[in-house]
Amino acid sequence: MTDSYKTITQKIGEGCYSEKRSKFLAFAHHVTTVDEVKNILADYRKKYYDARHVCYAYMLGPERKNFRANDDGEPSSTAGKPILGQINSNELTDILIVVVRYYGGINLGTSGLIVAYRTAAAEAIANAEIITLQQEETITYEFAYPLMNDVMHIVKDMHPRIVNQHFDNTCSITLAIPKSQLTELRTRLKNLSF
Repeated sequence: MTDSYKTITQKIGEGCYSEKRSKFLAFAHHVTTVDEVKNILADYRKKYYDARHVCYAYMLGPERKNFRANDDGEPSSTAGKPILGQINSNELTDILIVVVRYYGGINLGTSGLIVAYRTAAAEAIANAEIITLQQEETITYEFAYPLMNDVMHIVKDMHPRIVNQHFDNTCSITLAIPKSQLTELRTRLKNLSF
């Protein structure tokens, strides 16, 4: 299991591709929910009301299991799938790529459309800032003050991020740690209580 995943920053990545007078405008957004996706799509449909197609693909969550691709009236699998393919080949998540097409009057054919949507999406990704984030879990541990040194020894040893701490007769500490280390941290803290 890996604790890190790649996404983009809040800065919108933009790309543009032209072929036979058709124009493909691509935009890469950082998103974390389907509602965000819907709102952004509604904005693009309003802003580019005169465009022929507003195609998109998105991927959500560190596990990269929640995704969708939409051709918006283009021939099946010629728009959404190539956009999603760029998201997958860059191993990104929490991302929405919208490609707006202005039709130039000349049909591009299925292979031409696939190339156009793929290229526009790739350019939007290239112009976005890709970052790697850690997938963390938090744990809160309550303990008696005499166990303080033992708890701090584990914190020093495992390097979790201290989110919150309260020291009194009864102490509590909230720690954030990479998901893969959570079980070990939980076990080590639990063993102090015996």
